Amino acid sequence: MLQILFALGFASAALAAGANGPVVHHTQLDWDNDAPWFGGLSGAEMRADGKQMTVISDRGRIMVADLTRDALGTLTGLEVIHSVALRDENGTVMDRPHTDAEGLAIAPDGSIFISYEGQHRIARTNLADGTTQQIIAPPQGASLRENAGFEALAVDAEGSLYALPEDTRSNQIPLYKYKNDAWSIAAYLEKDSPFVPVGADFDDEGRLYLLERTVTPLGFRTRLRRIELAGDQTSAVTLLQTLPARYDNLEALTVWRDGVGRTRVTMISDDNFLSVQQTQVIELTITQ
Repeated sequence: MLQILFALGFASAALAAGANGPVVHHTQLDWDNDAPWFGGLSGAEMRADGKQMTVISDRGRIMVADLTRDALGTLTGLEVIHSVALRDENGTVMDRPHTDAEGLAIAPDGSIFISYEGQHRIARTNLADGTTQQIIAPPQGASLRENAGFEALAVDAEGSLYALPEDTRSNQIPLYKYKNDAWSIAAYLEKDSPFVPVGADFDDEGRLYLLERTVTPLGFRTRLRRIELAGDQTSAVTLLQTLPARYDNLEALTVWRDGVGRTRVTMISDDNFLSVQQTQVIELTITQ
């Protein structure tokens, strides 16, 4: 039944082609890998040249993949070249419930940060062996439910961390900022729809891109917004909003600029390790 519902959703989404705002759909690729640990991808960061990507799994693994592209820059394949289980500060491989990695951000100095939910925390992590190097506790008073923690994590050009909870109980979503070892609330985003934050990244102009998701009986819906931050004020532009099942469960987001100066967005779906879902890699070009 679930497969039928997804098929119906794709059919209805096709009727709305071209109505999704200032983006061009560049690539849709299913990423297959036979390793038993592959799947559940929930966070991503692209290297500046678009040819390598770091990703995390919500079952406690960090990976690096090489990307192949054709002469036009279209993604044609991905190959995992490094994969390691995430470890605690003592170097011990973590197990549940500590492994639910959701957000990934790489700072300008190369530091890797991963946000976890359930056992809520942000961890600076060694890419080579997956070991936790530093733990950042959540802000005091943050509303972080067991399955609705900091799914969206980003870092700006100054190295400050930004985190958004996947929380639907309030009509405002706090955008938390971590700078100089202290948390503050940079701004509040209005909760204007069923969509909730699942991924975030900054572009090279300092604008925050926010990937949001909601679930319907016909499948997942996706929204992508670009947010301008000016003090504690925000203004948002919706770049993409889909009908049910246009894409799978998109959770990972990374924003980069290609060799001809176009802003590119790469999104990856979390397949939940289910055969009825796929690990989709979606690339869009932002046209304005």
